[in-house]
Amino acid sequence: MIRKFISRVLGRKSAGKPSEPAVIAVAQHGLQRDDISRGSRRTVETLQESGYQAFIVGGAVRDLLAGLKPKDFDVATNATPEQVRHCFRRSRIIGRRFQIVHVNMGAETIEVTTFRGHHGENGGSKALVDEQGRVLRDNVFGSQAEDAARRDFTVNALYYDPSSETIVDYHHGVADLRQKTLRMIGEPKTRYREDPVRMLRAVRLAAKLGLSIDPEARHPIREMSSLIENVPPSRLLDEILKLLTCGHAVRCVAQLREEGLHHGLFPLLDVILDQALGERFVGLALANTDRRVREGKPVSPGFLFATLLWHEVLAKWEPLKAAGEPVLPSLLQAMDEVLDVQAEKLAITRRISGDIKDIWALQPRFEQRSGKRPYGILQQPRFKAAYDFLLLRVESGEVAREVGDWWTEFLAASDERRAAMLLPQAAAAPRRRRRRRAGSESSATSQAE
Repeated sequence: MIRKFISRVLGRKSAGKPSEPAVIAVAQHGLQRDDISRGSRRTVETLQESGYQAFIVGGAVRDLLAGLKPKDFDVATNATPEQVRHCFRRSRIIGRRFQIVHVNMGAETIEVTTFRGHHGENGGSKALVDEQGRVLRDNVFGSQAEDAARRDFTVNALYYDPSSETIVDYHHGVADLRQKTLRMIGEPKTRYREDPVRMLRAVRLAAKLGLSIDPEARHPIREMSSLIENVPPSRLLDEILKLLTCGHAVRCVAQLREEGLHHGLFPLLDVILDQALGERFVGLALANTDRRVREGKPVSPGFLFATLLWHEVLAKWEPLKAAGEPVLPSLLQAMDEVLDVQAEKLAITRRISGDIKDIWALQPRFEQRSGKRPYGILQQPRFKAAYDFLLLRVESGEVAREVGDWWTEFLAASDERRAAMLLPQAAAAPRRRRRRRAGSESSATSQAE
């Protein structure tokens, strides 16, 4: 144990220097080539046949070892992006901060990255960084050992060779995974400054894989959380979607609170964790999302964000209604205010925003259960999503259960039954006769004359 501890410490201290990796055979790790997607195997084989090194890398290897099904398979190679592109007819180079190649293999798109080298004084090349140390652009290529040292966590620095079915492990990632520990490669504060999103990623991976964050990586998070405000909104959106759709959203949110990341990151997380009124509603929404992910069902970002921001909308909508504003115009005003604030931190696309608004705008209409109005609601493109949203409101106690039950029965009923279910229309209020202003008659007479 002492020898392992010393070797691990020395390994972390010399993370930037090439070292001899552990080459783990299939008998020890159990991962076989048939566990890898056909497209990624063909990508690796093509690169190896062209004389390059190539491996399945990162999250796919990690998840397979943890008994999870990877969403995708990435490949790392010593071939440059241009060399990779010449090996595959259906491929293209993308990216500015890091150049990568997308290789199309049938229905699969394989992300191929070139081994990264060191940047800074020791590496002989300097990456473009901002005043806070965040890496803006960095296309320094290097060896496999250098690439492993550049990765964030030890469990992500694993390279699987399908041809030999071996895992190349430079930083004891397989051991850390077995010991349920999420450990940072390199000095944590420096790594968080380079890319503050790593703090969110640490929370997501710990929750997803059931790992404990190593104290050295965990302690700086609370004091450095403000660095996330410097991350581009598009990257934050991508990371928060990964966090909330990884199948462990409930656990991720709890971990965010535990690590002190729920304040000051962006309005969304404050809304999720700090509004007592919506706590049950949000909990039900996240549990529903986790269940859909486990069942292999699609998760709509629009529906997810609509649930997370709904009680922020209510907080602005209710005072407007209380002041006598019409129901729908006041709702639209509240919706715009909430989304405008959110857009400052997360680059929510126009399509997602449209879905969110459609779901919200249909909620008052579910109260209309007379005449032709229920039939009109059924024809709306986002009816099913809005209906599911209504059921969450019912389950949380925000809306009377009879409303949800009525719509559930109405949706499944025959035409005759639907007609019988319609509520009587409220008697129309008598129209008030406009009083003629004084002098209007004499004025009209004088104009006629």
